[in-house]
Amino acid sequence: MHIVIMGCGRVGSALARTLEKQGHSVAVIDQDPTAFRRLGAGFNGRRVTGVGFDQDTLKEAGIEEAGAFAAVSSGDNSNIIAARVARENFGVEHVAARIYDPRRAEVYQRLGIPTVATVRWTADQMLRRLLPSGAEPLWQDPSGSVQLAEVAFAPAWIGHRLSELEEAAGVRVAFVTRVGEGTLPTPQMVVQEGDLVHVMLRRNELTAVEAAFAKAPEEAGH
Repeated sequence: MHIVIMGCGRVGSALARTLEKQGHSVAVIDQDPTAFRRLGAGFNGRRVTGVGFDQDTLKEAGIEEAGAFAAVSSGDNSNIIAARVARENFGVEHVAARIYDPRRAEVYQRLGIPTVATVRWTADQMLRRLLPSGAEPLWQDPSGSVQLAEVAFAPAWIGHRLSELEEAAGVRVAFVTRVGEGTLPTPQMVVQEGDLVHVMLRRNELTAVEAAFAKAPEEAGH
């Protein structure tokens, strides 16, 4: 996958190196050309100097071919504008914005832009927003047999009951993160845009559960 990152600070540079090591092609945008030193000599991706929400700059970074976009500059407004441009103007499927103000993060979550508030930011959280499938588990027991994983679902499930999603995959949802807060599932709970669904499962079930969640309800018999 080609991934574009706006911001080459400590977070952006670490994210870029990690993604490249995983085999993805990466382009990093920053207004300060000296910031690219953080990437190191071994980084083979693109370095693009410019404003991250400028469409020409984004095109130079390969946004038209990108499967994911991360806005991790030092400015909340710049990050959310860039994330919306990537999502709305270029149709990038996986978009995430780093937000310093948790109250703003809740507002942007409602707009359908996954956000990561800096106070609880980790590289793994950002990676899970960009690469929902095949993500590393959030937790596992000492033997590695039982895991807690965040599993992405097809947009077609929005508006359907969470219980239908559970039935389609043959698992139970441990909890849902909605507008930045963890929520325990109820029988009547309906899947909403921006929900993060966390499932407790056996290690060998993750691939099958991801495949079931990726199918539309009609494909799953609902």
